[in-house]
Amino acid sequence: MTLSLISLATNFSLGASLGVAGGMLGIGGGLIAIPILGLLYGMNQHLAQGTALVMIAPNVLLGLLRYHQKNPVDFRSVAMISVFSMVTTYLAARLAVGIDADVLHVAFALFLIALALYFGWPKGKAAHDEPGKPIPRPLLPVIGVASGAMSGFFTIGGGLVVVPALVSLLRMKQTRAQGTALALVVPGAFIALAAYGQAGQVDWETGLPMALGGVLSVSWGVHLAHQLPAPLLRWLFCAVLVGTAAVMLAT
Repeated sequence: MTLSLISLATNFSLGASLGVAGGMLGIGGGLIAIPILGLLYGMNQHLAQGTALVMIAPNVLLGLLRYHQKNPVDFRSVAMISVFSMVTTYLAARLAVGIDADVLHVAFALFLIALALYFGWPKGKAAHDEPGKPIPRPLLPVIGVASGAMSGFFTIGGGLVVVPALVSLLRMKQTRAQGTALALVVPGAFIALAAYGQAGQVDWETGLPMALGGVLSVSWGVHLAHQLPAPLLRWLFCAVLVGTAAVMLAT
């Protein structure tokens, strides 16, 4: 009984910490959760991704609501992107559970490094906020397919693709981009969770306490994101990508 209570408290505290980080970076905490579950709990890549989704799904939903309060999300564009994203997410997730776990592990780490190098590279012109400018319609299907594929394969990859794309290519403010990314990740996260659950790749006893901790702390992370300078938030985003990839490649 004592061991169970300690385990429950540990998972809850871990989820709370990841909720703050996920809310601050607009990624739901899954990026950090996956290598931690592998390192501390001995989970393979499939089980770590499926278990992380238990926490990610409610976190991204609550995070979206908090970001929307501060930077209104263009839900019309999000809805169109989601049509492409949801189908691609399910197909990619079903494919991912059949890929060798070690291959998926290394691919995920390399993907994070490549994304950090791209997003962290100096672009010259600073991003700015244009709340009235919608995402160009021709880009909506492209963003949806890319987001869905990454969400299905890596469970949190979709948001990681969307944020750099919106900030670097469309000059969108970092916090607004993170809110938009969360809106895209919400349906994909629940669909991917269903796919991993059907495949038996979810540890619910670990994931549910983490989810509760994350739900109670994600709002604080969102508040923190809006207090930090945009350049610092961007570099923190890249630092988490590189740090996570380094841990994954070392294990």
